[in-house]
This record gives sequence, structure tokens and C-alpha cells, in this order.
Amino acid sequence: MKKTTTRQKVMDVASRQFFLKGYNGTSVRDIAGQAAVNVSLISYYFTNKQGLLETLIVDYYEGYIQQLEQRTEDTACLEPIEQLCELIEAILHYKQERHQLTCLIQRELSLDNQFVREMLVTYLSKENHLLYNLFRDAVLHIAADNKEIKFLYLQFKGMLQSPYAMPNDWKDFVTFDQSHHYFAKQYSKTVQRWVKMMCAQPLMSV
Repeated sequence: MKKTTTRQKVMDVASRQFFLKGYNGTSVRDIAGQAAVNVSLISYYFTNKQGLLETLIVDYYEGYIQQLEQRTEDTACLEPIEQLCELIEAILHYKQERHQLTCLIQRELSLDNQFVREMLVTYLSKENHLLYNLFRDAVLHIAADNKEIKFLYLQFKGMLQSPYAMPNDWKDFVTFDQSHHYFAKQYSKTVQRWVKMMCAQPLMSV
């Protein structure tokens, strides 16, 4: 079993505390106390609380984008809709395995600040490039024009984000650790079914 480093322990505690108490409601002393480390150690690793939050988000998206790219490469031989379904499952399992951090990041991305804008330019633009191109190829035959594809894509992204943007509405589905895997598996099937039903026939033109 891989031993958890002190740095990772601090990050795990910070993720939990930020999720439960909010970023502004959590102090460096709170994190240090829960992690059983000295406050100066947090300063050494992360400079300050903002640096700790940014490290959490960057680490999350580094792993996320890497997984998306790997799954896209592994399924390149599939038809676009099947490839998209594989990606849906990978995305939801990644998000759900890091449920608290995913919810925290979703909240932070609703803010308008320099760090969020940097995230949008780097990681989120990579995510959109991968997902949108694949989604477009899957639904191209049913959409009237590019505007309609973009509207459908917004709906699709909303389905992937809603359990983490509105966690209280979904909390009854996850009551213990094992149910996180079950939820991701079942919810990914629902999103996949939506995509397949939508692609089954052309949309009615207005």
C-alpha cells in the first residue's frame, strides 16, 4: 500500500474542510489541526491558503485531462457515439471518486477572478476541445446547424456537472463510500442513454 505523504495528507484534509465549511470559512490553523501538522509546514509546501486551493485544483485537472486524453486515445477505433459514451463513464467516475473536491471546484469556477480565468484558458479549454469535437461528430447528422449543436452540447455539459453544482439535490443517492461507484456507474448509463436517444433520429426543425 502506498504511504500517504504529509503534503498529500494536508491536501486531503484541506479538500474536506473547504467542502464542509467553505473556502472563506476554513483557516490554515483549521487545516493544520485536522492534519496534525504545524502551520509553518503548510506555508512551506503551499505558501498560504490560496496556494493550497490552487494546488488542489491544478492537481485535479492535471489528472482529469490526462485521463480524458488517454481514454480518447484508447477508444479511437470506435464510432463517435460509442467513443463519447466511453468518455462519459470515465468523466463521471473521475468526478465521483473525488466527489468533495469536484463540488468544491464547481463552486470556485462560478467566481470571476484571475485564477479561474487561467483555469478556463488552460484546463477547461482542453476539456471542451476534446468533448465538443467528439460530441459534434456524434450528433452532426441530427442537428440543423452549428448553433443547434452548441445548444445540445450545453445540455450535455449540464448533465455532467449538475450532481456537483447542486450536491444537495443528489445527496440521497450517495450515503456511503461504496455507493459513489454505484452512482457513477448508474448515472453514466443515464447520460449515455440520453445521448443515444437524441442521436436516434433527426431533430424537428422549427
